[in-house]
Amino acid sequence: MKGLFKSKPKTPVDLVRQTRELLMYVERVNDTREGKREEKMMELSKSIRELKITLYGSGESEPLAEACAQLTQEFFKENTLRLIINCLPNLNLETRKDATQVVANLQRQQVQSRLIACDYLEANIDLMDKLILGYENTEMALHYGAMLRECIRHQSVARYVLESEHMKKFFDYIQLPNFDIAADAAATFKELLTRHKSTVAEFLSKNYDWFFTEYNSKLLESSNYITRRQAVKLLADMLLDRSNSAVMTRYVSSRDNLRILMNLLRESSKSIQIEAFHVFKLFAANHNKPPDIVSILVANRSKLLRLFADFKTEKEDEQFEADKAQVVKEIAALEPKENK
Repeated sequence: MKGLFKSKPKTPVDLVRQTRELLMYVERVNDTREGKREEKMMELSKSIRELKITLYGSGESEPLAEACAQLTQEFFKENTLRLIINCLPNLNLETRKDATQVVANLQRQQVQSRLIACDYLEANIDLMDKLILGYENTEMALHYGAMLRECIRHQSVARYVLESEHMKKFFDYIQLPNFDIAADAAATFKELLTRHKSTVAEFLSKNYDWFFTEYNSKLLESSNYITRRQAVKLLADMLLDRSNSAVMTRYVSSRDNLRILMNLLRESSKSIQIEAFHVFKLFAANHNKPPDIVSILVANRSKLLRLFADFKTEKEDEQFEADKAQVVKEIAALEPKENK
C-alpha cells in the first residue's frame, strides 16, 4: 500500500521556494526549541543538496537543461541569493560547500540566452561588499572567495569591485598569515586584473599611481617569497597584454620600477628571476627609453650581461633564448643619452 502514497517529486520551482522559506526561517527565528531548529537546519541542508544535484546532476544522471533554467529563473526572482549569503555562517561545513557550488553554477546558467544572475547582481551590487569583506572572517573566507570569483565573471560586477574602495584591501588580504586565505585572495585579485581586458585597461589607466605604488611596495618588495613570485608573474601577464599597452609604456619609463625589477633579477630563486626577466625585457625593448633609464642600464651593463650569460630555463625554451638574445643585444648597443 505504501507505494500508492509516495509524495510526488518536487519541481525545481518548488525546491527553490522551499529553500527560500527555510533560509528565511533560519535568518529570522532564533528558536529556543533546539529540536525544532535542528529539524529545520536538516531540511535546509537537504534542500540545498537537491538544488546542487539539479544543477550538476548526480552519479546516475546528467542535469536537465529545462530544470536548470526553471531553477535559475525562480532563484533570481526574489532574494534567495542574499539569503544564502547571509545564512552561510549558520550552515554546517558540508552544506556551506554545497551552497557555494550552487551559487557558482548559477552564475553560468542562461535563461532564454541571458545570464540573469548578472541582472540580479547589478540590482543587488552591495552583496559584493559582503563577499569581499568575507576575507576578514577566517571561517567563511574560502566560501565567500569562491562565490566572489564566480560573480566577477560578469563584467559589470568586476567593474564595480575594481572601482570600489575594497580594491585596496586586496593588497592586505594577499599577505594574511593564513596561507589558504591569502592564496584565495591572490586568485581573486588575479581574476579581477586579467579576465575583462577593456575594463582592466581602463581601471589601470585611471588608477595607475596609487595602484602601482601599492603593487610595488606591498607585493613586489614583500618579504614573503610566494607573494613576490606571484606578483611578478601577474605583473608580466598584465603588462604583456596588448590591451594594457599604454600602461606598460608608462610602467617601463620609471626608474623606480626598473630598480625593483633589477633587484628581482638578482634573487636566489630561479622562478622569480625568470618571471622578472619577462618584465625586464620590456624596459630593454622600449625604443623611447627616458635618459635616466638608459643611464641605469649603461651603469649596470657589465653586471647584466654577466647575469644573462648564465641565464637559462630548466627546460629548453626557444622563445626565452630568443628574447634573452634580443635583450643582450639592446643593452650592449646602448649609448648614454643627454638629460634634457
